[in-house]
Amino acid sequence: MSTSPVSAVESVIAARKAAGSGALVGYLPVGFPDLRTSIEAAVALAENGVDVIELGLPYSDPVMDGPVIQAATLTALNAGFRLQHGFEAIAEITARTDVPVLLMTYWNPVVQYGVDRFADDLVAAGGAGLITPDLIPDEAREWLDASSRTDLDRVFLAAPSSNHARLEQAIELSRGFVYAVSTMGITGTRKDVDSAAKTLVARLREAGATSACVGLGISSPEQVREVLQYADGAIVGSVLVEALATGGVAAVAATAARLAAGTIH
Repeated sequence: MSTSPVSAVESVIAARKAAGSGALVGYLPVGFPDLRTSIEAAVALAENGVDVIELGLPYSDPVMDGPVIQAATLTALNAGFRLQHGFEAIAEITARTDVPVLLMTYWNPVVQYGVDRFADDLVAAGGAGLITPDLIPDEAREWLDASSRTDLDRVFLAAPSSNHARLEQAIELSRGFVYAVSTMGITGTRKDVDSAAKTLVARLREAGATSACVGLGISSPEQVREVLQYADGAIVGSVLVEALATGGVAAVAATAARLAAGTIH
């Protein structure tokens, strides 16, 4: 992990670990069901126990997203979402809360926008960095350079299928945390968080990881608690998106508070 300067995301995760728990990372797509509501929903996450906000940038070909998130991002795109709206949302969210905001985006929109321009505009908006699910470190030279120049976090994924060299590479080049994908497949809630997640985090630890968060499939406070027994953070998405779709901001707030109870030991 990069250590200079200190990552706000990594600092939050370290503080939660020092307090005897771990971090809760909450995902919502920006622009769903509309831009204003998505901003209010993100702020509600921060006000109800979420330690790091992961804002998803709607994209036309979301290969890793399950049906709940795909439907939400399609709604946002059909309503006229544009990439610039993402920066506007981050600026307002970070003006209203100290919780760091990471943008989750597929790589093509960044390339189309211009990698350096994207990095500069993300910094200007107050964003903490990027989670890039379809960008592997081998192909990330432009982003490695731009994020180093701007001190933005860069979160790469590690999967159960990753070999040791890949894990070491993800650890070395990630900043903020390494995103441990708990299962092979797409996002969505599951009754059981795969045992593969625990094995993967153990392998990341052996390879030197100090900040590893588990995502894909976590939907209850019990699962949050289970994951935080071995990982540094639990990433929750689909259940929050479902709450927003069915019950609006109030339901997001209540769901976040319920999930955050899982961080208390």
